[in-house]
Amino acid sequence: MNQAEKPPVGEVEGKAERVQQMFAAISGRYDLLNRVLSLGVDQSWRREAAHAALARAPRRVLDVATGTADFALGLKHLSPQSEVIGCDFVPQMLEIGRHKARQQHLDIALEQEDALNLSYPNSSFQALTCAFGFRNFADYARGLEEFYRVLSPGGRVVILEFPPPRADALGQLYRLYFEQVLPKIGGLVSGNAAAYSYLPESVAAFPPPEQLKTLMETAGFRTRYRLLSFGIAALHVGVKT
Repeated sequence: MNQAEKPPVGEVEGKAERVQQMFAAISGRYDLLNRVLSLGVDQSWRREAAHAALARAPRRVLDVATGTADFALGLKHLSPQSEVIGCDFVPQMLEIGRHKARQQHLDIALEQEDALNLSYPNSSFQALTCAFGFRNFADYARGLEEFYRVLSPGGRVVILEFPPPRADALGQLYRLYFEQVLPKIGGLVSGNAAAYSYLPESVAAFPPPEQLKTLMETAGFRTRYRLLSFGIAALHVGVKT
């Protein structure tokens, strides 16, 4: 994938197929790059999100846009009694996740799914998570409708995502790192500079936390959010009313 072939950002028709191609191309280095590019801070964000998702001891948990299943495996490790299913539309990512599950001796199901048209019946899960995958959706409202549909009443959705950088000095420093440094490191390690220039562009085009909160409320969730690491990440929690 060259620079011209990177996916469009925001809610755009035709986005899904190109996002799928991009993540298939970088799947082999995806986990390493996550650790390097976040300096390991993403692990603390994921732990906090996992604890929020598991707070009510859900019987069944769905991790949407699971990628290589890092978050799904973390959920299973923290809650062995829960049935954990991870779904994604990139088969190369799922295969890496299955290998990791075997290595860690954790029993999770990893299934190929379209997040905008999930095959699961209504009210199938007591908790649903989406860690750093929601901004790749081509239709945010449709994705939230599906989240709401497959959750049981009182079920909890947890979305962990990068909001657009703030306008203050720290936000501008973060923007500089995201736009200038990250694509170069990502390109060197993965061999795919386009994928890592897509990342900051997709973050800049993503709704700010208050707007995502409104979208979740429109879908029917009772919601709250909090910023992590001075606003680099945001943790949204919604309950199906």
